[in-house]
Amino acid sequence: MKKPRGAVAAGHPLTAHAAAEMLRAGGNAFDAAAAAFFTACAAEPVLASLGGGGFLLAAPDSGAPRVYDFFTHTPLVRRPPARLDFEKVVVDFGSAQQIFHIGYGTAAAPGAVAGILQVHAGHGRMPLREVAAPALRAAREGVKVTAAQAAVFGFVEPIYVSRRSARALFESPAAPGRVLREGEAMRFPQLADVVETLAAEGRDFFYRGEIASLIHRQLKDCGHLTRDDLARYEVVLRKPLARRCHGATLFTNPPPAAGGVLTAFGIALAERCRRPGDAFGDTATLLTLADILHATCEANVNAAAAGGVDIDNSRLLDSALLDQYAAGITGRAVARNGTTHISIVDAAGNAAALTVTNGAGCGEVLPGTGIMLNDMLGEEEVSPRGLHRWRVNERLSSMTAPALIRGRDTVTVTGSGGSNRIRSALVQVTVNLVHHAMSVEHAVRAPRLHYDDNLYIEGGFSAAATAALCEAWPGAVVFPAANFFFGGANTVQIDSAGRIHGCADPRRGGVFTVA
Repeated sequence: MKKPRGAVAAGHPLTAHAAAEMLRAGGNAFDAAAAAFFTACAAEPVLASLGGGGFLLAAPDSGAPRVYDFFTHTPLVRRPPARLDFEKVVVDFGSAQQIFHIGYGTAAAPGAVAGILQVHAGHGRMPLREVAAPALRAAREGVKVTAAQAAVFGFVEPIYVSRRSARALFESPAAPGRVLREGEAMRFPQLADVVETLAAEGRDFFYRGEIASLIHRQLKDCGHLTRDDLARYEVVLRKPLARRCHGATLFTNPPPAAGGVLTAFGIALAERCRRPGDAFGDTATLLTLADILHATCEANVNAAAAGGVDIDNSRLLDSALLDQYAAGITGRAVARNGTTHISIVDAAGNAAALTVTNGAGCGEVLPGTGIMLNDMLGEEEVSPRGLHRWRVNERLSSMTAPALIRGRDTVTVTGSGGSNRIRSALVQVTVNLVHHAMSVEHAVRAPRLHYDDNLYIEGGFSAAATAALCEAWPGAVVFPAANFFFGGANTVQIDSAGRIHGCADPRRGGVFTVA
């Protein structure tokens, strides 16, 4: 039997297949990650964009893991609100409504292109034109909207049809005024032209050349970004946050991003609160888990109140503070955005965990490019001082947390989309793997909890356990089945014998493939 060249878990079939195509062609995990990103911009346009940002945790076959931080960055100059294209939009999620802000005035400096190109230049081995080929095919030939993508479009419909430039790309041909539906085709020939030029000319085309000039022209009277913001953008290489967990080591996104610290905080509490005989899904274990997720949310609120992104939130991992939170849990009687994640391993031992986001998108597509810029300056979660009060020339914080788990005989690559549900998903997937010794598929598919001002319970737990949770947390929201709300933890694992396992989260229509 032919030995596999690697494996991929991603949020869309074409994204996964693009990465697998690189692995089969002799590329490594980093070639595959670049191919997956460019393809995701055409196949998952609400979640991935050349106008967004993200993080890639790179674990080369030799050398220490490193995090490439290419998240969005605040502009060098903050213009007065009265001069901005900045509009409030209400999005209906069925059980709740959420306010978004769109317009060119919400766009921060994008880092995704710089980050992906730098990772590929440092670790990839295939020509960039070959890496970009699957994305060009997808963008030019068209991508049919999957059920999962149709659900995403449904959530952001007020944003994606509210402005002419977006409506031209995302309006349903069968239902004018509505967003694309399942089975309808998306085509982005202008985006393909941009990606093709990037592959030929490199970073300067985007950050100093034609795209930078276009962004400057479009935003000079209604936004913050200028040529200088693009020209000065830098990818930051960071040492991952590392934490021990029941014989394994978790590597994830360090500060100033908040997601990795909060994930590590939750896992550290789970380690402290673990009791002999704990079993997944039993009432006592779930009550403790709910307390852990509540404590993680509380710690995040307290950190923001103490200064948020202005201070090193890794202080949340101080042993004394963890003991304080753990004591509050074990002493008790036992009775919101667009993100996608891609996990890749190759046969040589390279691993890549890539999480990218465009927020919800600013609603405007740059003329002639197919690129929608991000709306990060309009997201209250990443603006703790309030809208229009961000500091200039500063890397924004993020809830994204690409992760690597090194066990005794396995390496697992994981991460999730889902805004503040990212930390909940990753805490539970990690605990499932290392505490409950689940298979990757079981760990990802198992039902989840989330806490954010209320407890949210995914369908799939026993009636008795669900009833106990509802009694302990009055007002808890119970979902009848697995739901998009609880994140998309796409996960792959390779063991010391070279055997590959994985699961792409079915909650978000994920696809796992072995190359």
